[in-house]
Amino acid sequence: MLTGVLIDWGGVLTTSLSDSIARWIAADRIDGDHYREVMRELVDHAYGGGGENAVHALERGEIDGAAFERDLAARLVTLEGVPPVAEGLLTRMFAGFERVDAMYDMLRDVRKNGVKTCLLSNSWSNEYPRDGWDELFDAVVISGEVGMRKPEPRIFHHALGQIGLPGEECVFIDDIEANILAARALGIAGIHHQDANSTITELESLLRLTLRRA
Repeated sequence: MLTGVLIDWGGVLTTSLSDSIARWIAADRIDGDHYREVMRELVDHAYGGGGENAVHALERGEIDGAAFERDLAARLVTLEGVPPVAEGLLTRMFAGFERVDAMYDMLRDVRKNGVKTCLLSNSWSNEYPRDGWDELFDAVVISGEVGMRKPEPRIFHHALGQIGLPGEECVFIDDIEANILAARALGIAGIHHQDANSTITELESLLRLTLRRA
């Protein structure tokens, strides 16, 4: 029987990262093709193995957001052929995130049914909207605050310890497949998030509960 839910924030409790990035690319007049090439290399490296890069350091809090912004801005180019403004780059990238109310409602129902919940998020030096989190989460694990990151096994062990449950009693919800695979390797059930409705449907089946949805 599953008695715990570990859940990501960006792209799961919010609208998709790709939507937010698309808004930022348009607003800052970024060369989108070049951006995708740069980020594919950085992110594929960060989540596919093969050594450390700036994403690892940022997500663990080993470098601050300003340092990463300077590094990323130097790699990017606008449609005018110059680097974008580095200061505030990450804030602008994530400004398009919007909360998905159906997912928040689901978490409230999960907790009302006695299931423990833990936010498990890789941070990019970003601010989180923490109002109301006391009613949503039994524990909060943010990578930059604990010096660990997904998909490292140790951050999953840390999150499980925060809610006092073994992996076999938990399910993990994330929009990045590499993180889901890492959780499953530890005996944690995984839901690869695509949209609220399909995730809630799958979670209802795993928890054997009826949960609110939009």
